Amino acid sequence: MNFPLFHRPGSVVFLDDDPDYLEMLALVLPRHWHVRLFLHPEDCIAHLNREPPFWEADAWAQQEIIQHWHAGRPLVPQILDYWSRSTERYALTRVCVFDYSMPAMDGLQALSRLQDWPGSRVLLTGQADEQIAVQAFNRRLIDQFIAKQTPEISRRLIGAVEQLLSTPHPRHAQTWRATLSPTQNTWLREPSVGRDLLAFAGKHWVEHVLLGAPFGVLGLDASGRASWLQLEGREGLQAQAELAEVEGLPAADRTAIREGRQLSNLELRQALGKVVAPQLAPSFTLGEQRALHGALFEIESPPAAGGTGGYTRWLARQERRRVLG
Repeated sequence: MNFPLFHRPGSVVFLDDDPDYLEMLALVLPRHWHVRLFLHPEDCIAHLNREPPFWEADAWAQQEIIQHWHAGRPLVPQILDYWSRSTERYALTRVCVFDYSMPAMDGLQALSRLQDWPGSRVLLTGQADEQIAVQAFNRRLIDQFIAKQTPEISRRLIGAVEQLLSTPHPRHAQTWRATLSPTQNTWLREPSVGRDLLAFAGKHWVEHVLLGAPFGVLGLDASGRASWLQLEGREGLQAQAELAEVEGLPAADRTAIREGRQLSNLELRQALGKVVAPQLAPSFTLGEQRALHGALFEIESPPAAGGTGGYTRWLARQERRRVLG
C-alpha cells in the first residue's frame, strides 16, 4: 500500500559538531520543515530521549479513537477533536541526521544512546567512514547513510529526509488499517490508486487520515482547514443513490450519483450528527481501472480543529519562540 493511511508533518533533528555546516543547512533546508540543530551530542541525545513518552501517548490517543469506534462512536468527529487537542503533535521528531565523525562521540555511538526513540535515522559520513555506514545499515542501526562528499549533498540529503518523512510509521498504519474492509484494502493496494491519492493529498493537505467508515480521507491543509475526500467504488454508487433518496435529494441528483458524475456527503453528514447540509460535488475517478470514485467536500470545523490554527501557524510560533530564546 503506497498511500499512507496516516500522515502528518514532523520535526527533523540535525547533529553536527561543525557550526559552519549547521549554518549552511539552516540556509538550504526547506522552510516548511521544523528543524532543530544541535552541536553537542549529549544535548541532542537528551532531547530525543525525552520524546518516547509523548510518542506513546500520541499512539494511545489514536488507538482510543479506534476503540471508541468499535463501541459505536463515529470516527470523523473523534479525529477532528484529536487534532484540536493534540496541539504539539508536529513537535515529535520524525527523522534525526547525525554526523559520524565527531571528537567526543561518533554518530553511531550517539545513536546507540537513544532509548526507545522510534523515528528514522540518517548517518552522514566522510569517505573513510562509508564501510562503517554500510555495516550499520545492514545491521538496521540506521535507515539511510549519505557521504558528505556526495555531489549536490544538500539536494540528496533533503530527498532522503523527505522520503523518510513520507514513510508511514508501522504502528500508525496498523492502527488505522483496522477501519478498512477487505474490499477497501484491495482498492488501496492498487498502485495506480495509491499514486492518484498521493498526488491529490499533496495538492490539498499536509496531514490526513484514511478511514473505512465512512470510506474516505479526512485532511487538514497548512492553515488548518479540514476537508473530506469521499471515496466510493463503482458498485456502491447505487447504494449511495438510495441513501440520497432516503435523505430527500431530488431525482436529478440521485441520477447523477448513480451515473458516477457526482457524489454526496451524506455519510459524512451522518458521521457528524447531521450538523452539515446535504451536498453534492463533482466526481472524479482514481486509478487506471477507474473503479474508484472520489469527491471533495469542505468541512466547516471549529477554529481549533487545526490545533494551533494549522501547521503554518504552528511553525511560526516555533520560530518566534526560537528568536525570543
